[in-house]
Amino acid sequence: MKLLLKLVRDIRQSIGQFIAIVLVIAVGAFFYAGLITYSDNLSAYTKAYFKEHNLSDLNVYYSQISKDEVAGLSEIEGINKIEGRYTLDATQAFEGYKASIKMHSIPVNNEINTPAMVEGRTPSKKDEILLDSHYAKEHQVRVGDKISLSSNKKHYSFTISGLCENVEYAKKNEIQDHKTFGVAYMAEDTIPEMVNGFFYNEVLIDAKEGYDLDQLGKSIEAQSKQLSYLNQVSKERSFSYSKLTETIHNNNLMSKVIPFVLFLIGAIILFLTMSRMIDSQRNQVGIMKALGVKNRTIMLHYMGYPLLVGIIGSILGCSIAAMVFIPLVTASSSRAYSLPDIKFALSFYSFLPPMIFSSAFGLLSCYLSGRTVLKERAAQAMRPKPPKKMKMLLIERIPGIWSRISYSYKLIVRNIFLNKQKALVSSVGVVASTVLLITAFGTHTALLKVANQIEEVYAYDLRVDYAIGASSDASNLPSGIKQKFDLSAYPVEFIQDDKQEKATLTVTEKENKLLHFFDENNNKLFLENNGVLVPQSYADKYHIAEGDLIRLKFTAPEFKNKMIEMKVLNISTQYSNPSFYSTPAYLRSFDIAYNPSSLLVEANSSADLVSVRNFFEQDPHVDKITDKNDLKKSAQYILKQNSFVFIMFIICAVILSFGAIYTISSINIYERNRELATLKVLGYQKYKINRLIFLENIILTTFAVMVALPISGYMYTIIVKALSSAHQQIPDQLNVFVLLAAVIVAFFLTILANLLLRRKVTQINMIESLKSIE
Repeated sequence: MKLLLKLVRDIRQSIGQFIAIVLVIAVGAFFYAGLITYSDNLSAYTKAYFKEHNLSDLNVYYSQISKDEVAGLSEIEGINKIEGRYTLDATQAFEGYKASIKMHSIPVNNEINTPAMVEGRTPSKKDEILLDSHYAKEHQVRVGDKISLSSNKKHYSFTISGLCENVEYAKKNEIQDHKTFGVAYMAEDTIPEMVNGFFYNEVLIDAKEGYDLDQLGKSIEAQSKQLSYLNQVSKERSFSYSKLTETIHNNNLMSKVIPFVLFLIGAIILFLTMSRMIDSQRNQVGIMKALGVKNRTIMLHYMGYPLLVGIIGSILGCSIAAMVFIPLVTASSSRAYSLPDIKFALSFYSFLPPMIFSSAFGLLSCYLSGRTVLKERAAQAMRPKPPKKMKMLLIERIPGIWSRISYSYKLIVRNIFLNKQKALVSSVGVVASTVLLITAFGTHTALLKVANQIEEVYAYDLRVDYAIGASSDASNLPSGIKQKFDLSAYPVEFIQDDKQEKATLTVTEKENKLLHFFDENNNKLFLENNGVLVPQSYADKYHIAEGDLIRLKFTAPEFKNKMIEMKVLNISTQYSNPSFYSTPAYLRSFDIAYNPSSLLVEANSSADLVSVRNFFEQDPHVDKITDKNDLKKSAQYILKQNSFVFIMFIICAVILSFGAIYTISSINIYERNRELATLKVLGYQKYKINRLIFLENIILTTFAVMVALPISGYMYTIIVKALSSAHQQIPDQLNVFVLLAAVIVAFFLTILANLLLRRKVTQINMIESLKSIE
């Protein structure tokens, strides 16, 4: 009990230091509990969700396939269940814009990609439709309402029979846009009205457990030689499934790496703290040994400090994660995915790993710092520790320099080199926090740059997309147009070895001045008739260089899987909506006709823009009108989704940095009590003594910042790589202002810690510090 009371007294004597270490542990526990809960809950939920609603293992596409031909495919080895359906694209018109709806037929006995019903029932009549619940909520429609849809220049009216969410559309698109994109399911009786006959164009495959999907895909392709086979996509390659698995993997990785680093920093700080505490209490250890207290009991007593720090820090961090991280990540997940009734809850077991790891690190640091003293005999431990030997410094050997340095600076330099290892270790916390600050500031700035690049790249006011088979009539365009250029966007697949990636090939005139292209050094690029511009995002992922040949396969049915090899003209930096760009002349060289389907328009003035937009909105051949604000949505969405993470990174970096600097400075003052008391007795003014400690901390922070800068570049590259994909490029160059901001914050925290520690210097008891044990 006496040792327990002593532990409480030790904590009370340096309560600020105790709180600082607890906060460092709490930061690690906060990240661990939040990230592991998110990835584990998301992983467990998606596995159960995919199994319950039987997500298709393979989607096979045909121009058309009959019900009997689908039945014939079911005999292929490896197929457990098979379903045919008809898929088409429809639009719904609203004031000022049109929404795209992906429509699928749904069989009466649906067993693959079954909908999760939110309200109502599945359609049983030809004029009924099952609608995506998020789309319905966005447009304020309910079960029983009628909606009008258009497809292939035909208009249809449907009654909403139910609202649902479907397992195949957990992630609809990059920005999870429910306003302009929805999903609907119609009864099979509706197919003849849509296509003047009854056939399917898509087959869903549920493979047998453990069967090789690649082999199954090859078998289906071989069996489909006599059919109008187009393409096939496994669930691993599907947009929704791949995005979910990528998110789970990244969060799971971060939940292990970030807390480990933070707990390691906490262990280093605890090692310094326990070394100082045990060294300063050598005489007490000697007295306890003389009174017969066992070494094991003494070690367990000192181990109580890191154990208490670990438990309190872990409970605090996990509790804050439950109150802050989990609600925010739940809201973020609901924006990012369509997963019905998913809940994120921090389990009791989430508290245990950070508690065990932080305590283990702390106990190990206590053991390493205390074993030397405990090996000493009682009489030896009760004597003062002999002073360290100080060798002549290199700077002292240089004639004329050391003699010109003031006494205060000599003290600072000698103290740093007297405790070289401790000075080095004390910088680790500042290094880690500076790296976190630079990474967080840099990533946030990069995403802002993504949003701002749209203004530089897209110089048009409107993009007008025409319906299939229609195009612009140059003789029938409104006045007020300054300049206009045609373009056409073709859905393609980029193919390299056995890898396939969905992409877009945009073809426009070489003279198009409403689209600007830049390389990685921000130099302007131009279209030529002998090659294709490749997005930097694809070039990075697939190691494409200028002059290479790339393969693109046209996926639109009318091209019948035509594949072409194009020469890489240049690599273009495209942060948002990346696309391969070519000219009509280069496209025609592959015997492909250029039929422009869109028009880029720049108006003379903002007043003319209104009248020009009104003209195109009234044109029945126009399918969709977009402006630059629509393009910004993708970048703004990513910024919004990640803003919480960046804020948490910044807050945690500040806590970590302050905790490390405050603790190390506190230890420094405690270890130099005798030296500082001597200076006070000799008449040194208070401000001069404070300046000694302040300058020493500034030097250590400067060293830490210098070490942190190259490490930050590496860490930033890893974060950018995790956020980037073939469809999204993030700038991978750190801004000078970002580095400057992070450095300023690091020095500000050092100054703040020094100001708070001035009281400790003032409270030094000169007589107590100077009197010897003898």
